[in-house]
Amino acid sequence: MAKEVFMPKLSSTMEEGTLLEWFKEEGDSVEVGEPLFEIMTDKINIEVESYEEGVLLKRYYDVDAEIPVNAVIGYVGEEGENVPENPPEAGADNGEGAEEETARSEADASADEVQDGTGDDKVRATPAARRIAREANVNLASVQGSGPKGRRHEHDVKNVLDSTKATPLADKIAADQGVDLSAVEGSGPHGKVRKDDVLQHTTHAAAQSVPADDVERIKLKGLRKAVADKMVQSTTEIPHVTLTSEIDMTHVIDVRKTLLPIIEKQTGYRVSYTEILMKAVSQLMDAHPRVNASLDGNEIVLNKSVNIGLAVAVEDGLIVPSVKDADKKGLAQLTKVSKTLGQKARDNKLTPDEMAGSTFSISNLGMYAIDGFTPIINPPETAILGVGRIVEKPVVIDGEIEVRPIMTLSLSFDHRAIDGAPAAAFLTDLKERLENPYGLLI
Repeated sequence: MAKEVFMPKLSSTMEEGTLLEWFKEEGDSVEVGEPLFEIMTDKINIEVESYEEGVLLKRYYDVDAEIPVNAVIGYVGEEGENVPENPPEAGADNGEGAEEETARSEADASADEVQDGTGDDKVRATPAARRIAREANVNLASVQGSGPKGRRHEHDVKNVLDSTKATPLADKIAADQGVDLSAVEGSGPHGKVRKDDVLQHTTHAAAQSVPADDVERIKLKGLRKAVADKMVQSTTEIPHVTLTSEIDMTHVIDVRKTLLPIIEKQTGYRVSYTEILMKAVSQLMDAHPRVNASLDGNEIVLNKSVNIGLAVAVEDGLIVPSVKDADKKGLAQLTKVSKTLGQKARDNKLTPDEMAGSTFSISNLGMYAIDGFTPIINPPETAILGVGRIVEKPVVIDGEIEVRPIMTLSLSFDHRAIDGAPAAAFLTDLKERLENPYGLLI
C-alpha cells in the first residue's frame, strides 16, 4: 500500500517549509534512510530521509514551494500503485475518506451544503472548498465539482482561482491602463490580484526611471526569504529601543594577547573578542535575568540556561547558531565551540538542535569599518548586543588626554519585557566587566 510523504514538523514554531530540492524523480527507487528531498526551515537546510522503501510514485510540489507542516507532498509505494492526482488536503476526500463520505446519509451530507447566493439551489462542497471560496469570493455554483454527486473539493476551487487571476474590478483597471496582469503580484487569497495591487503596480512602474533591461531582479526565496520574514516579524511586532556605550578595550586587548597562544595550543583555535564578550555577557545574566528572557505571548519567560546566539553571515543570509550553557564554559571551550559552530554554519551543516534555544544574541561587525549600529532582536529573545570595531580615540584619563582603543556596544531590547533603566544597568555592568576583565578568568 502506498505511503504518504509528509512535510515534517521540525520545531514547535515551524508552520511551513520551503522545498529546495528533490533528490528523486517519479519512478525512481527509494530505500529507507535515503535522502528524498531537502527543505528550508528555521533558516537552515535539512535533508529529509525516506521512512519507506519502494518507488517514488508522486511528487506534488515543485522547488521553492512553501508547504504547510504535515501536508502530504508525495507517495512512496510499489510500482504501478494508484495514488491521488492531487495532494490530499484537510477536509478533502481521498481514499477511505472519500468512501466514507460517499456512504454518508443525505442528512449528514446536508451539513456540507451551502447557499450559492443566487437563489434556493444548494451546492455540495467540502469545508476546505467552502473556506477557500469564501476567502477568494468565488461563487461555488460556478465551480465544477469532481467529488461524489458533484461535490466541490479544495482542488476544484483552486483550479478556478488559477484560471481567474484577478478580481473583475482589478481586471477592468488593468485593461484600462494597459497593465499585464501576469506581472502583478496579488495580495489576495491564493495570489489573487486585487484593485490595490494593480494601482500599486502602476505607481511603482511610473516611478522607475531605469530601463527594465538595465536592472536585475532577484526573487526572495530560500534563506534570504526566511531572514526577510523574520526581520519583518521582529521589527513590526517588537518595540525596539537601542542603548550605546563606548568601552575602553585596553585591558581586554592585553588579556587576549596573553591567552592567545595558550588557548590556540589547547584547542587549535585563536580566541577572539567575540568569545571574550560571550564570557562577560554570560557572567552577568544572573544579575540581569530580564536580558536573558524570552517573551511568550503575555508571559515573560526567565530562562535558567544561558545560551548565546552567535550571528554568522553566510551566503545570501544570516544564521544564528546557539552556544549552549555559555556561563558554564571557560574561554578555551567557548572559543572551540563558537568557532566550530561558525564553520558548520558557513558549510550549511548545522543541526536543528544547534540552531535552537538561544536566549540572548551577539552580532559582531567589528571586522568592518562600523563603529555602531542598531541590531534587530532575534525573537522570542528580549535583547541582542551589537559590536562595532575597535578604533583609537582621544579620551580624558585623570585630567590628561590619552589615545585609547575604544569599542562601541549597542544593546537593543524589547521594551515590552525590559524597561530602560534595567537595560542601562546591564550595559553599564558589561562596560565595567570589560574594562576590568581579569574577573573573566575567575
